[in-house]
Amino acid sequence: MNVLIVGSGGREHALAWKIAKSSHVDKIYCAPGNAGIEEYAECVPIGVLDFDALVAFAKEKEIGLTVIGMDDPLVAGIVDAFEAAGLRVFGPGKAAAILEGSKAFSKDLMKKYHIPTAAYENFDDPEKALAYLETAKFPIVLKADGLALGKGVLICNTLEEAKEGVKEIMEDKKFGAAGNQMVIEEFLTGREVSVLSFVDGNTVRIMTSAQDHKRAGDGDTGLNTGGMGTFSPSPFYTKEVDDFCQKYIYQPTVDAMRAEGRTFKGIIFFGLMLTADGPRVLEYNARFGDPEAQVVIPRMKNDIVEVMEACIDGTLSQIDLQFEDNAAVCVVLASDGYPVKYEKGFAIEGLDTVKEKESEGYYVFHAGTKREDGKIVTNGGRVLGVTAKGPDLKTARANAYRATEWITFANKYMRHDIGKAIDEA
Repeated sequence: MNVLIVGSGGREHALAWKIAKSSHVDKIYCAPGNAGIEEYAECVPIGVLDFDALVAFAKEKEIGLTVIGMDDPLVAGIVDAFEAAGLRVFGPGKAAAILEGSKAFSKDLMKKYHIPTAAYENFDDPEKALAYLETAKFPIVLKADGLALGKGVLICNTLEEAKEGVKEIMEDKKFGAAGNQMVIEEFLTGREVSVLSFVDGNTVRIMTSAQDHKRAGDGDTGLNTGGMGTFSPSPFYTKEVDDFCQKYIYQPTVDAMRAEGRTFKGIIFFGLMLTADGPRVLEYNARFGDPEAQVVIPRMKNDIVEVMEACIDGTLSQIDLQFEDNAAVCVVLASDGYPVKYEKGFAIEGLDTVKEKESEGYYVFHAGTKREDGKIVTNGGRVLGVTAKGPDLKTARANAYRATEWITFANKYMRHDIGKAIDEA
Protein backbone atom coordinates (compact mmCIF):
# COMPACT_ATOMS: atom_id res chain seq x y z
CA MET A 1 0.00 0.00 0.00
CA ASN A 2 0.92 3.68 -0.20
CA VAL A 3 1.70 5.54 3.04
CA LEU A 4 1.63 9.27 3.78
CA ILE A 5 3.62 10.73 6.69
CA VAL A 6 2.67 14.22 7.90
CA GLY A 7 5.58 16.20 9.36
CA SER A 8 9.09 17.40 8.65
CA GLY A 9 11.43 16.64 11.55
CA GLY A 10 13.74 13.99 12.96
CA ARG A 11 10.81 12.04 14.34
CA GLU A 12 9.24 11.82 10.88
CA HIS A 13 12.60 10.80 9.35
CA ALA A 14 12.84 7.96 11.90
CA LEU A 15 9.26 6.95 11.06
CA ALA A 16 9.98 7.02 7.31
CA TRP A 17 13.10 4.89 7.83
CA LYS A 18 11.13 2.31 9.82
CA ILE A 19 8.01 2.32 7.62
CA ALA A 20 10.23 1.75 4.56
CA LYS A 21 11.23 -1.59 6.11
CA SER A 22 7.62 -2.81 6.24
CA SER A 23 6.65 -5.64 3.90
CA HIS A 24 3.22 -3.99 3.48
CA VAL A 25 4.46 -0.74 1.96
CA ASP A 26 4.88 0.02 -1.74
CA LYS A 27 5.49 3.78 -1.72
CA ILE A 28 5.88 6.50 0.92
CA TYR A 29 5.01 10.18 0.62
CA CYS A 30 5.82 12.84 3.22
CA ALA A 31 4.27 16.28 3.63
CA PRO A 32 6.29 18.43 3.72
CA GLY A 33 9.32 16.29 4.67
CA ASN A 34 13.00 17.30 4.61
CA ALA A 35 16.22 16.48 2.79
CA GLY A 36 16.82 13.26 4.75
CA ILE A 37 13.29 11.93 4.39
CA GLU A 38 13.72 12.19 0.59
CA GLU A 39 15.75 8.97 0.70
CA TYR A 40 12.64 6.97 1.67
CA ALA A 41 9.71 9.10 0.58
CA GLU A 42 8.54 11.46 -2.13
CA CYS A 43 8.26 14.80 -0.34
CA VAL A 44 5.33 17.04 -1.28
CA PRO A 45 5.06 20.75 -0.40
CA ILE A 46 1.81 20.65 1.58
CA GLY A 47 1.62 22.28 5.01
CA VAL A 48 0.77 20.10 8.01
CA LEU A 49 -2.31 22.21 8.80
CA ASP A 50 -3.67 22.30 5.25
CA PHE A 51 -6.14 19.50 5.91
CA ASP A 52 -8.14 19.93 2.69
CA ALA A 53 -5.04 19.66 0.52
CA LEU A 54 -3.71 16.69 2.51
CA VAL A 55 -7.01 14.81 2.25
CA ALA A 56 -7.24 15.53 -1.47
CA PHE A 57 -3.65 14.31 -1.96
CA ALA A 58 -4.33 11.13 0.03
CA LYS A 59 -7.34 10.37 -2.18
CA GLU A 60 -5.46 11.14 -5.38
CA LYS A 61 -2.52 8.88 -4.49
CA GLU A 62 -4.73 6.14 -3.03
CA ILE A 63 -3.03 6.34 0.35
CA GLY A 64 -3.80 3.26 2.46
CA LEU A 65 -2.42 4.65 5.72
CA THR A 66 -1.58 8.17 6.86
CA VAL A 67 0.72 8.61 9.87
CA ILE A 68 0.58 11.91 11.75
CA GLY A 69 3.92 12.77 13.33
CA MET A 70 3.34 16.25 14.78
CA ASP A 71 1.27 17.62 17.64
CA ASP A 72 -0.23 20.73 15.97
CA PRO A 73 -2.27 18.91 13.29
CA LEU A 74 -3.40 16.27 15.81
CA VAL A 75 -4.70 18.86 18.26
CA ALA A 76 -6.33 20.78 15.39
CA GLY A 77 -8.28 17.68 14.29
CA ILE A 78 -6.46 16.25 11.25
CA VAL A 79 -7.49 12.68 12.16
CA ASP A 80 -11.17 13.69 12.17
CA ALA A 81 -10.75 15.28 8.72
CA PHE A 82 -9.18 12.10 7.29
CA GLU A 83 -11.71 9.78 8.90
CA ALA A 84 -14.59 11.92 7.63
CA ALA A 85 -13.19 11.37 4.13
CA GLY A 86 -13.10 7.60 4.68
CA LEU A 87 -9.30 7.43 4.95
CA ARG A 88 -7.29 5.27 7.36
CA VAL A 89 -5.14 7.39 9.64
CA PHE A 90 -2.92 6.67 12.65
CA GLY A 91 -3.26 9.10 15.54
CA PRO A 92 -5.82 10.34 18.07
CA GLY A 93 -8.85 12.37 17.03
CA LYS A 94 -9.23 15.95 18.20
CA ALA A 95 -11.25 14.99 21.28
CA ALA A 96 -8.46 12.64 22.43
CA ALA A 97 -5.49 14.80 21.36
CA ILE A 98 -6.56 17.32 24.04
CA LEU A 99 -4.55 15.06 26.34
CA GLU A 100 -1.53 16.94 24.97
CA GLY A 101 -3.31 20.03 23.69
CA SER A 102 -4.38 21.24 27.14
CA LYS A 103 -2.26 20.79 30.25
CA ALA A 104 -5.20 21.98 32.34
CA PHE A 105 -7.36 19.18 30.88
CA SER A 106 -4.72 16.51 31.49
CA LYS A 107 -4.11 17.65 35.09
CA ASP A 108 -7.84 17.65 35.82
CA LEU A 109 -8.12 14.17 34.26
CA MET A 110 -5.34 12.86 36.51
CA LYS A 111 -6.95 14.39 39.59
CA LYS A 112 -10.39 12.94 38.74
CA TYR A 113 -9.07 9.41 38.10
CA HIS A 114 -6.42 9.39 40.86
CA ILE A 115 -3.46 9.11 38.49
CA PRO A 116 -0.35 10.21 40.43
CA THR A 117 0.93 13.66 39.44
CA ALA A 118 2.23 16.86 41.01
CA ALA A 119 -0.14 19.07 43.03
CA TYR A 120 -1.36 21.98 40.88
CA GLU A 121 -3.84 24.79 40.21
CA ASN A 122 -5.18 26.10 36.88
CA PHE A 123 -5.48 29.84 36.12
CA ASP A 124 -7.00 31.91 33.31
CA ASP A 125 -6.55 35.23 35.17
CA PRO A 126 -2.98 36.51 35.69
CA GLU A 127 -4.01 38.47 38.81
CA LYS A 128 -5.30 35.30 40.50
CA ALA A 129 -2.12 33.46 39.48
CA LEU A 130 0.01 36.19 41.07
CA ALA A 131 -2.06 36.12 44.26
CA TYR A 132 -1.63 32.34 44.46
CA LEU A 133 2.15 32.65 44.10
CA GLU A 134 2.36 34.93 47.18
CA THR A 135 1.71 31.90 49.40
CA ALA A 136 3.37 29.23 47.22
CA LYS A 137 6.36 27.06 48.05
CA PHE A 138 9.45 27.44 45.82
CA PRO A 139 10.81 26.26 43.46
CA ILE A 140 7.58 26.07 41.48
CA VAL A 141 6.66 25.21 37.89
CA LEU A 142 4.66 27.39 35.48
CA LYS A 143 3.22 25.75 32.35
CA ALA A 144 1.49 27.36 29.39
CA ASP A 145 -1.70 25.36 28.90
CA GLY A 146 -1.42 24.81 25.13
CA LEU A 147 1.21 23.67 22.64
CA ALA A 148 4.50 25.57 22.85
CA LEU A 149 7.05 23.41 20.97
CA GLY A 150 8.18 21.83 24.24
CA LYS A 151 9.31 25.21 25.57
CA GLY A 152 6.28 26.47 27.51
CA VAL A 153 7.50 25.31 30.92
CA LEU A 154 9.28 27.61 33.37
CA ILE A 155 10.94 26.46 36.60
CA CYS A 156 10.98 29.42 39.00
CA ASN A 157 13.18 29.45 42.10
CA THR A 158 11.91 32.72 43.61
CA LEU A 159 8.68 34.72 43.81
CA GLU A 160 10.18 37.39 41.56
CA GLU A 161 11.05 34.83 38.88
CA ALA A 162 7.54 33.41 39.10
CA LYS A 163 5.93 36.85 38.76
CA GLU A 164 8.02 37.51 35.66
CA GLY A 165 7.01 34.06 34.36
CA VAL A 166 3.31 34.86 34.71
CA LYS A 167 3.92 38.09 32.81
CA GLU A 168 5.78 36.23 30.00
CA ILE A 169 3.16 33.50 29.62
CA MET A 170 -0.16 35.21 30.27
CA GLU A 171 0.41 38.91 29.56
CA ASP A 172 3.26 39.14 27.04
CA LYS A 173 2.01 35.92 25.38
CA LYS A 174 5.55 34.65 24.79
CA PHE A 175 4.02 31.33 23.72
CA GLY A 176 1.02 32.86 21.95
CA ALA A 177 -2.48 31.57 22.64
CA ALA A 178 -0.93 28.62 24.51
CA GLY A 179 -0.64 31.05 27.44
CA ASN A 180 -4.31 32.02 27.64
CA GLN A 181 -4.53 29.54 30.50
CA MET A 182 -1.71 28.43 32.78
CA VAL A 183 -0.96 25.60 35.18
CA ILE A 184 1.05 26.28 38.33
CA GLU A 185 2.31 23.06 39.85
CA GLU A 186 4.49 21.61 42.56
CA PHE A 187 8.17 21.19 41.68
CA LEU A 188 9.09 17.50 41.74
CA THR A 189 12.59 16.13 42.10
CA GLY A 190 13.95 12.83 40.86
CA ARG A 191 14.89 11.15 37.59
CA GLU A 192 12.89 12.04 34.48
CA VAL A 193 11.92 9.15 32.20
CA SER A 194 9.99 9.13 28.93
CA VAL A 195 7.85 6.10 28.14
CA LEU A 196 6.13 5.84 24.76
CA SER A 197 3.16 3.55 24.18
CA PHE A 198 0.87 2.28 21.44
CA VAL A 199 -2.84 2.50 22.30
CA ASP A 200 -5.95 1.13 20.52
CA GLY A 201 -8.60 2.67 22.80
CA ASN A 202 -8.55 -0.23 25.27
CA THR A 203 -5.15 -1.90 25.23
CA VAL A 204 -1.84 -0.15 25.90
CA ARG A 205 1.50 -1.61 24.81
CA ILE A 206 4.55 0.05 26.35
CA MET A 207 7.67 0.68 24.29
CA THR A 208 11.19 0.78 25.69
CA SER A 209 12.02 3.69 28.03
CA ALA A 210 14.10 6.75 27.16
CA GLN A 211 15.41 9.95 28.72
CA ASP A 212 15.48 13.35 27.02
CA HIS A 213 17.76 16.34 27.64
CA LYS A 214 15.74 19.54 27.23
CA ARG A 215 18.15 22.31 28.21
CA ALA A 216 20.37 23.88 25.56
CA GLY A 217 23.64 23.72 27.51
CA ASP A 218 25.83 21.12 29.19
CA GLY A 219 24.91 20.34 32.76
CA ASP A 220 21.24 21.08 32.03
CA THR A 221 21.89 24.80 31.77
CA GLY A 222 20.40 27.37 29.42
CA LEU A 223 16.98 27.65 27.85
CA ASN A 224 14.50 24.84 27.23
CA THR A 225 14.63 23.39 23.72
CA GLY A 226 12.71 20.80 21.76
CA GLY A 227 15.35 18.31 22.96
CA MET A 228 19.15 18.17 22.60
CA GLY A 229 19.57 14.41 22.81
CA THR A 230 18.28 11.25 24.41
CA PHE A 231 19.16 7.71 25.38
CA SER A 232 17.30 4.41 25.64
CA PRO A 233 16.65 2.47 27.79
CA SER A 234 16.73 4.37 31.08
CA PRO A 235 18.65 2.41 33.72
CA PHE A 236 16.39 4.05 36.31
CA TYR A 237 13.23 2.53 34.80
CA THR A 238 13.23 -0.71 36.80
CA LYS A 239 10.73 -3.58 36.83
CA GLU A 240 9.37 -2.18 40.09
CA VAL A 241 8.75 1.20 38.44
CA ASP A 242 7.17 -0.49 35.41
CA ASP A 243 4.83 -2.58 37.59
CA PHE A 244 3.67 0.55 39.43
CA CYS A 245 3.14 2.53 36.23
CA GLN A 246 1.25 -0.27 34.49
CA LYS A 247 -1.17 -0.47 37.42
CA TYR A 248 -1.59 3.18 38.39
CA ILE A 249 -0.67 5.25 35.31
CA TYR A 250 -0.70 3.58 31.88
CA GLN A 251 -3.92 1.56 31.84
CA PRO A 252 -5.79 4.04 34.09
CA THR A 253 -5.01 6.85 31.62
CA VAL A 254 -6.38 4.87 28.66
CA ASP A 255 -9.45 3.85 30.69
CA ALA A 256 -10.00 7.44 31.85
CA MET A 257 -9.97 8.81 28.31
CA ARG A 258 -12.48 6.19 27.20
CA ALA A 259 -14.70 6.95 30.22
CA GLU A 260 -14.64 10.63 29.25
CA GLY A 261 -15.89 9.79 25.76
CA ARG A 262 -12.46 10.60 24.30
CA THR A 263 -11.29 7.13 23.25
CA PHE A 264 -7.57 7.38 22.44
CA LYS A 265 -5.98 5.55 19.52
CA GLY A 266 -2.36 6.23 18.59
CA ILE A 267 0.68 7.09 20.68
CA ILE A 268 0.62 8.22 24.29
CA PHE A 269 3.93 9.59 25.51
CA PHE A 270 4.17 9.44 29.31
CA GLY A 271 6.60 11.97 30.74
CA LEU A 272 7.42 10.66 34.21
CA MET A 273 9.32 11.85 37.27
CA LEU A 274 10.64 9.07 39.48
CA THR A 275 10.29 10.76 42.90
CA ALA A 276 11.16 9.43 46.34
CA ASP A 277 7.42 8.85 46.79
CA GLY A 278 7.05 6.91 43.55
CA PRO A 279 6.51 7.73 39.85
CA ARG A 280 4.47 10.83 38.97
CA VAL A 281 3.18 12.01 35.57
CA LEU A 282 4.80 15.28 34.48
CA GLU A 283 3.01 15.48 31.13
CA TYR A 284 1.34 13.57 28.34
CA ASN A 285 2.06 13.88 24.63
CA ALA A 286 -0.19 12.47 21.91
CA ARG A 287 2.56 11.41 19.48
CA PHE A 288 6.12 10.08 19.31
CA GLY A 289 8.61 12.28 21.11
CA ASP A 290 11.37 14.03 19.20
CA PRO A 291 14.20 13.03 19.71
CA GLU A 292 12.91 10.03 21.72
CA ALA A 293 11.64 8.43 18.50
CA GLN A 294 15.21 8.42 17.17
CA VAL A 295 16.39 6.00 19.89
CA VAL A 296 13.19 3.99 20.43
CA ILE A 297 12.23 3.23 16.81
CA PRO A 298 15.67 1.83 15.76
CA ARG A 299 15.43 -0.66 18.67
CA MET A 300 11.93 -1.85 17.73
CA LYS A 301 11.76 -5.36 16.24
CA ASN A 302 8.16 -5.31 14.99
CA ASP A 303 6.86 -4.18 11.61
CA ILE A 304 5.63 -0.74 12.70
CA VAL A 305 2.86 -0.65 10.09
CA GLU A 306 1.33 -3.82 11.55
CA VAL A 307 1.35 -2.26 15.02
CA MET A 308 -0.21 0.99 13.79
CA GLU A 309 -2.93 -0.91 11.93
CA ALA A 310 -3.68 -2.91 15.09
CA CYS A 311 -4.16 0.37 16.98
CA ILE A 312 -6.64 1.58 14.36
CA ASP A 313 -8.52 -1.75 14.29
CA GLY A 314 -8.61 -2.27 18.06
CA THR A 315 -6.55 -5.48 17.89
CA LEU A 316 -3.41 -4.32 19.74
CA SER A 317 -3.89 -7.06 22.36
CA GLN A 318 -2.82 -9.53 19.67
CA ILE A 319 0.54 -7.78 19.14
CA ASP A 320 3.68 -8.95 20.94
CA LEU A 321 5.67 -5.72 21.00
CA GLN A 322 9.41 -6.45 21.08
CA PHE A 323 12.60 -4.40 21.32
CA GLU A 324 16.24 -5.30 20.87
CA ASP A 325 18.26 -6.12 23.98
CA ASN A 326 20.71 -3.27 23.47
CA ALA A 327 20.90 0.52 23.84
CA ALA A 328 20.83 3.66 21.72
CA VAL A 329 21.95 7.26 22.18
CA CYS A 330 21.00 10.28 20.05
CA VAL A 331 23.00 13.53 20.07
CA VAL A 332 21.34 16.51 18.40
CA LEU A 333 23.54 18.67 16.18
CA ALA A 334 22.04 22.16 16.33
CA SER A 335 22.75 25.61 14.92
CA ASP A 336 24.74 27.72 17.37
CA GLY A 337 22.36 30.18 19.01
CA TYR A 338 19.39 27.78 19.10
CA PRO A 339 16.74 28.13 20.53
CA VAL A 340 16.89 31.94 20.26
CA LYS A 341 18.62 33.19 17.11
CA TYR A 342 20.72 31.30 14.58
CA GLU A 343 21.81 31.35 10.94
CA LYS A 344 20.74 28.79 8.33
CA GLY A 345 21.89 27.69 4.88
CA PHE A 346 25.27 26.10 5.69
CA ALA A 347 26.38 23.06 3.68
CA ILE A 348 26.51 19.79 5.65
CA GLU A 349 29.41 17.40 5.05
CA GLY A 350 29.93 13.81 6.20
CA LEU A 351 26.37 12.46 6.00
CA ASP A 352 27.47 9.65 3.69
CA THR A 353 30.02 8.46 6.24
CA VAL A 354 27.25 7.77 8.76
CA LYS A 355 25.01 6.22 6.11
CA GLU A 356 27.72 3.78 5.12
CA LYS A 357 27.85 2.52 8.71
CA GLU A 358 24.10 1.95 9.17
CA SER A 359 24.62 -1.82 9.23
CA GLU A 360 26.89 -1.25 12.27
CA GLY A 361 24.16 0.64 14.14
CA TYR A 362 24.86 4.28 13.14
CA TYR A 363 22.06 6.55 11.89
CA VAL A 364 21.53 10.22 11.14
CA PHE A 365 17.99 11.59 11.24
CA HIS A 366 17.37 14.99 9.66
CA ALA A 367 15.44 17.60 11.65
CA GLY A 368 16.10 20.96 9.99
CA THR A 369 17.62 20.42 6.54
CA LYS A 370 16.80 21.14 2.91
CA ARG A 371 18.33 20.50 -0.49
CA GLU A 372 19.77 23.59 -2.19
CA ASP A 373 21.77 23.62 -5.43
CA GLY A 374 22.42 19.90 -5.13
CA LYS A 375 23.71 20.15 -1.56
CA ILE A 376 22.04 19.44 1.78
CA VAL A 377 22.12 22.58 3.96
CA THR A 378 21.00 23.55 7.45
CA ASN A 379 17.43 24.82 7.67
CA GLY A 380 16.55 24.97 11.35
CA GLY A 381 17.67 25.21 14.96
CA ARG A 382 17.89 21.47 15.46
CA VAL A 383 19.60 20.21 12.32
CA LEU A 384 20.39 16.51 12.74
CA GLY A 385 19.98 13.72 15.26
CA VAL A 386 23.03 11.45 15.29
CA THR A 387 22.03 8.07 16.72
CA ALA A 388 24.16 5.04 17.52
CA LYS A 389 23.40 1.68 19.05
CA GLY A 390 25.60 -0.47 21.23
CA PRO A 391 25.39 -3.54 23.47
CA ASP A 392 25.06 -1.21 26.47
CA LEU A 393 24.46 2.48 27.10
CA LYS A 394 28.09 3.47 27.65
CA THR A 395 29.14 1.90 24.35
CA ALA A 396 26.18 3.45 22.52
CA ARG A 397 27.08 6.86 23.97
CA ALA A 398 30.72 6.54 22.89
CA ASN A 399 29.57 5.47 19.40
CA ALA A 400 27.14 8.38 19.07
CA TYR A 401 29.75 10.97 19.99
CA ARG A 402 32.25 9.34 17.64
CA ALA A 403 29.69 9.69 14.83
CA THR A 404 29.12 13.39 15.58
CA GLU A 405 32.76 13.97 14.60
CA TRP A 406 32.10 12.65 11.09
CA ILE A 407 29.59 15.41 10.34
CA THR A 408 30.55 19.06 9.89
CA PHE A 409 28.79 22.33 9.10
CA ALA A 410 29.44 25.95 10.01
CA ASN A 411 27.99 26.96 13.44
CA LYS A 412 27.54 23.29 14.48
CA TYR A 413 26.61 23.09 18.16
CA MET A 414 25.84 20.18 20.51
CA ARG A 415 25.79 19.18 24.14
CA HIS A 416 28.65 16.98 25.28
CA ASP A 417 26.92 15.31 28.23
CA ILE A 418 24.00 13.45 26.63
CA GLY A 419 23.55 10.27 28.64
CA LYS A 420 26.00 11.30 31.35
CA ALA A 421 23.41 10.08 33.87
CA ILE A 422 24.32 6.59 32.67
CA ASP A 423 27.55 6.87 34.65
CA GLU A 424 25.55 7.40 37.85
CA ALA A 425 23.26 4.40 37.38
